[in-house]
Amino acid sequence: MLQDVSVFFFQKTPRKPQKIRYIYLRVLVDGIARENSTKRKWPADRWDQKLGRAIGTKEDARILNTYLQSKEIEVFKARETLLREEMPISAQDIIDIINGRSGNKTKVLEEFQVHNDQMKALVRTKENPNLDFAPGTYERYVTAKSHVAEFIKFKYDRDDLEFAHIDYQFAKDYEFYLKTVRKCAHNTALKYIANFKKIVLIAKDKKIIRDDPFARYKRKKLKNKKNPLTWEALRVIEEYPFSIERLSEVRDIFIFQCYTGLAYADVRNLKKKDIIKDRAGKLYIDSMRVKTKSDFDVPLLPTPIRLLKKYEIHPFCQSTGRAMPVISNQKMNAYLKEIATICALKMSDLFIPDLHTHMARRTFAITVALNNGVSIVAVKEMLGHATVKQTEEYAITEKDFVHAEMQTLELTIEKRKNISLDKGELQDRNMSLEELMQEMERLKAQIEERLANPI
Repeated sequence: MLQDVSVFFFQKTPRKPQKIRYIYLRVLVDGIARENSTKRKWPADRWDQKLGRAIGTKEDARILNTYLQSKEIEVFKARETLLREEMPISAQDIIDIINGRSGNKTKVLEEFQVHNDQMKALVRTKENPNLDFAPGTYERYVTAKSHVAEFIKFKYDRDDLEFAHIDYQFAKDYEFYLKTVRKCAHNTALKYIANFKKIVLIAKDKKIIRDDPFARYKRKKLKNKKNPLTWEALRVIEEYPFSIERLSEVRDIFIFQCYTGLAYADVRNLKKKDIIKDRAGKLYIDSMRVKTKSDFDVPLLPTPIRLLKKYEIHPFCQSTGRAMPVISNQKMNAYLKEIATICALKMSDLFIPDLHTHMARRTFAITVALNNGVSIVAVKEMLGHATVKQTEEYAITEKDFVHAEMQTLELTIEKRKNISLDKGELQDRNMSLEELMQEMERLKAQIEERLANPI
C-alpha cells in the first residue's frame, strides 16, 4: 500500500512576468505528483520558493503561512482516512479528499458483472439466432472477469477495487501477472487486457472516471506463424482407411472444412437448406458466420459434395436437419490428435502436425485456394472476412509455392534479357547497314568525280 507522502507549496513561473502569482499545492506519493491551486495569490518578491512559504513577519505573511500549514495538515488527514479505509493511497485521491470530492465509488468487478449480465442476455440461441453475441464471446468475458478478480486479490488482497485506482501501472502489473502467474502467452495476455479495457472505457463513458487510464498502454501482438497442412499431408489424411467409425466421421468433417474453409462453429451450424444450386446447377453454401454474423458463399468442390451425400442419411443429420454430424469442439480436437498420430505412423517420412479444427480453415485458405491461383479477394469472400487485411493473416505461402514463383520470375528475367540482347544485335546490324550506305555514297562520289575529269 502506498504510504510515502510529501507536500510542497510553490509559485508557477508565468509566461508573461507578473509581480503577483498564484500559489499551488503539490502532493507527491511514491514519486507520483499531483498539483492543485490554493486559490491564493502572493507577491513573487515576498515568496521563498525553496521553503514554500511567504517571507517576512507582517500580518498578511503570517496569515498566509498559517493557511498553508492548515492545507498541509489536511493532506496528512486525507492520508490517514485512506489508511483507515484500507484503500490504496494516490496523490489524486488525496487532492480529491481535500477538495471535498470523494470520487465515484463504483467498483471494477461490479461494473464488469453488469457488462457480462447484459452480454449474456444478448447471446445467440436456437430460439434467437440473430442476437448480438456468440456463446464463445460471452464465455471469454466471464474468464476475463475471473482473471481480473484473481489479480486484484493477488496484488491488493481485496475482493474488489474502485475505478479511481485503475491506472497505467495497474495495466502493466496485470500484464505481468497474466504472463507469470497465469502463464498466458503474449497474445493471450493482450486479449484479456483488451477485454478489461472495454469495461474501463464503458466506465469512462458513464463518467465514473474522467480519463482513460489505458491511453498510454500500447502493446503489439506477436505475429505467430500458423502453418496449414501441406497438400501431401492433406491427401494422406483424406485417403486413410479408418476402421473406427468415430475417427472416420471426425476425419470427414475435418476434410469438409479443409475444402470449404468453414470454421468449427459454422460447420456445426450448417443446415441442409444452406446448400443451394445456382443457375448452372452448381452447388454452393449460402450461410452466415456464427462469430460475426457476416454472409458468405462457398462454391462446393467434388470432395465436400461427396461427403454431404455420404452423411445425407446419417441419423443425426436426418433428425436435426444438419449437413454434417458434428460433435463438440473439445472431442473433435481430441480425436484429430489421434488421427494425426495414426497417419504420422503410416507415413514416417511425412510431417503431420497436431491437428485441430481451425487448422482446416487455414488449410483451405492457403493450400487449397491461394496456392492454386485463387485470388485473395475471392478467398476473403469465401471465408466471410470483413476486410482483405484479415485474410492476409492466413496468407502464409508454402515454401514449394514460393520456389515455384521464384522459378517463374527467373524465367521471366531471362526472357527479358534475351529480348534486350536481340535489340542490341539489331542495333549492331543497323549500324553496319548505315556504314555500308556511307561507303556506297563515297564510292559514288568518286565515280562521278572521275567521269567529270577523264584522263
